[in-house]
Amino acid sequence: MFEKYSALATAALRDEPISQSDAEWILDGEDLSLLSLLQAAAEPRLKYFGKKVMIQVLNNVQSGRCAEDCGYCSQRKDSKVPIESYPMKAEEEILHEAEKAAKAGASRYCMVLSGRGPGLDRTRQLAGTIKRVKQEYGIEVCLSAGLIDDERAAILAEAGLDRLNHNLNTSEAHYDRICSTHSYADRIATIETAKRHGLESCSGLIVGMGECSQDIIEVAYRLRELEVPSIPANFLIPIDGNPITSDGSLTPERCLRVLCLLRLINPRAEIRAAAGREGHLRGLECLALWPANSIFVEGYLTTQGDGIAATYRKIQDAGFEVAGDVQIDLEEGTTAEASQTGAGYSLPDQEGDSILRPELRS
Repeated sequence: MFEKYSALATAALRDEPISQSDAEWILDGEDLSLLSLLQAAAEPRLKYFGKKVMIQVLNNVQSGRCAEDCGYCSQRKDSKVPIESYPMKAEEEILHEAEKAAKAGASRYCMVLSGRGPGLDRTRQLAGTIKRVKQEYGIEVCLSAGLIDDERAAILAEAGLDRLNHNLNTSEAHYDRICSTHSYADRIATIETAKRHGLESCSGLIVGMGECSQDIIEVAYRLRELEVPSIPANFLIPIDGNPITSDGSLTPERCLRVLCLLRLINPRAEIRAAAGREGHLRGLECLALWPANSIFVEGYLTTQGDGIAATYRKIQDAGFEVAGDVQIDLEEGTTAEASQTGAGYSLPDQEGDSILRPELRS
């Protein structure tokens, strides 16, 4: 059996796609050894990224007021989740938060706007902000702003945007079960548009929305086909009030198997253990760093997550190191305080609204 894990690692080190049958075994094989799988996935991770862990900080720069009906999102139209909505933040506030992210050692500052997609005026406004962030703080910038066409992509590329985020979320076959206001093809088109204009893509999936293993496998191969260099794996956070809350599939082992699958199919990509890692991986969270080389800190769009200090301790305890230049004292001040308030969530006993970021609760 050891030869099978070795063959998976060897294929990944050669950047060769693993077979469909191996992908199915990784997710569902009853005779699979999780630790052996993690070791196989660690080999390409260590080859391309060493023991570095890239830190990402999300800024929800525009909340709610969205006309889309994505069932997993608390900012969707007709949402029953008690969160505050607000228009795009002032540029100085966005810049201040970028400065904090840079000082915390973040590799990338991710600006996220709710809505179907920005108009031209808003795109130009974002371009100006992106230029200032890069000039003043020297941090890479990722933008998630919905659907993007050629005109808008050109504006963002000229501004120096590093990556455009647009997740596939699930397979084409499963897509109409999670959203009806736009299509899977719309999402593919945005990724291809970004690529035409020289923008790197960040695109991943959400696991735990009632999909089958084949849906996950299809997304993993499609991301390879699209040559996506940054892949966030999100594990559905059960927010009370969303139409899609939990399908009961997300055990710690299932989450780790998904991360290993993504690494072995996309060995050169930045694989991110993204939303939901704190609650779903539980005591096995540190093992996620064997296949994944990137994580978020200080929470997500509307939900809490581990703070910087707590996360950095976990990284160090697992034998890895933060990739960025940390310029803050993790033992003092607001960062340490934030790590205590962003303690994640537990399943299944905790009420959904307690998962929400305190500043967004209405």
